[in-house]
Amino acid sequence: MLLASLLLMTGCQKEVVLEQEYSFENRLDRFDTNRSDGFSGAFAEELCVAYAVDETETSLTADAAGVFEIGGGDAVFEQNVFARMNPASTTKIMTAIVALKYGNLQDQVTVTDAAIITESGSSMAGVKPGDVMSLEDLLYGLMIPSGNDAANAIAVHVGGSIEGFVEMMNEEAARIGATGTHFVNANGLTSKDHYTTAYDLYLMFNEALKYDQFRTIIGAHDHIAQYSDADGNALSATWGVGNYYMNGKTETPEGLTVFGGKTGTTQAAGYCLIMGTRTADGKEYASVIMKADSRNALYEDMTEIISKIDK
Repeated sequence: MLLASLLLMTGCQKEVVLEQEYSFENRLDRFDTNRSDGFSGAFAEELCVAYAVDETETSLTADAAGVFEIGGGDAVFEQNVFARMNPASTTKIMTAIVALKYGNLQDQVTVTDAAIITESGSSMAGVKPGDVMSLEDLLYGLMIPSGNDAANAIAVHVGGSIEGFVEMMNEEAARIGATGTHFVNANGLTSKDHYTTAYDLYLMFNEALKYDQFRTIIGAHDHIAQYSDADGNALSATWGVGNYYMNGKTETPEGLTVFGGKTGTTQAAGYCLIMGTRTADGKEYASVIMKADSRNALYEDMTEIISKIDK
């Protein structure tokens, strides 16, 4: 230290010249930014923030719930939003994201034996091995009747195998910041290693809404798919939406419009729903209910939390 001080006082220090000295101006073209100030936006600047502070005065039956504005800000409502939960068929939000990102909607998909699912009570679109259906129609079969068979057909076509597709799902979850999520299948059938959180479901829904076709599919009240069987015979399937707000079985709170969503139900997961809601002035919200006690309780819980939206 003494020697260094003497050198500084006598002016004998050697000037250090860096071989590749950092220059912000020279590195600016490496940034992916359209902002005039030359700085990239923060990763989460358009995401809604939750603080893990649970609401105390609620009558919810659900284990977890949240309301998040699409586009940012603070959560309107949150309860247990970071707890790992069984997602059931809300898994299919991520299945749709990967299919829309990497698939071609016009592809004619030949359904394989992976579509054979024997689990009791499994929701199905009704496709069978050898059937040929467009990827677009399979996505309707994935989201409207919540077809586990459609999910597996999509996974094999887009990912080469269910395992390959699931790897893509987990990579996409990591990319969007869904760090409390891990998938082992494309349809949401129960597994201890298959889980997500209410907040991660919001992240997935927020990402999916960036695809116009996703908005079209979840906004459909019904859909007729035209396809063929293994022998080339023409077939059709008609699917109707199960969301009670969209089919008129539950009244939407005044000032709000439900524009789509995804239900999920298994014995392990209870009754789940992630849903998109729009106010009269065009603001959009994602609302999540996980593990409600019953189907009626699911919609009672959902009505309670979306009623907190400032209309």
